[in-house]
Amino acid sequence: MLELQNICYSVRDGGERTDILRDLSITIPDNSLTVFTGPNGGGKTTLAKTIMGLVRPDSGHVIWNGEDMTELSITERARRGISYGFQQPPRFKGIRVRDLLNIAAGEPLPKARACAYLTQVGLCANDYLDREVDTSLSGGEVKRIEIASILARQPRLMILDEPEAGIDLWSFARLTETFQEIHRQQDCTMIIISHQERIISLADEIVVIDKGAISRRGGRDEVFSCIVADTTGACPVAYGEKEGQNHG
Repeated sequence: MLELQNICYSVRDGGERTDILRDLSITIPDNSLTVFTGPNGGGKTTLAKTIMGLVRPDSGHVIWNGEDMTELSITERARRGISYGFQQPPRFKGIRVRDLLNIAAGEPLPKARACAYLTQVGLCANDYLDREVDTSLSGGEVKRIEIASILARQPRLMILDEPEAGIDLWSFARLTETFQEIHRQQDCTMIIISHQERIISLADEIVVIDKGAISRRGGRDEVFSCIVADTTGACPVAYGEKEGQNHG
């Protein structure tokens, strides 16, 4: 189980402080699929990076399976089964796709297994195994290869930041099937940052993050209609008002 307790994070520009995360708390159950969504600049990516250790909060705690990881490094968190997929994945000149998959898996993978991971993200393995992860690949190709490497790690907690970015419609459909299958197997907790309805519809819980706090959370039926309403007018019932609770 993942617990975020009273997470605060701010940045300073000159003498002015901007709060990015404001006393944010949430518990995410094991083997669940949670989607973080909300307006751009609301704090979604910063929160995800805080879980991975890419951002160190000013205060609060990140607890994974009962262990306080707030002071642990990215490497130590990765060893505990946490993986992260970036909005814009890095490229590695001189490293082939099969090398990246082997590094992620921690062992040389049989060709059949390496191919299976690439197939899961909509890539033809024979076309990609021996290609370098460099500028010859499109942004969408690098994104899918990164997700394949995350699958090769067999993580216990998978965090994906806008996995749909730069991916064509057909590959996107294959990715959503992959996420659905991972969730069905019930052996990995998934957090996905997304604005895509098709991904949002897979979620056990949707968490709307705005201005560094949780503005709404709940299942698709109770939250998605409010998200749609917000694009055309005021949402009739916010989650906190409905439940009589403050989730920010």
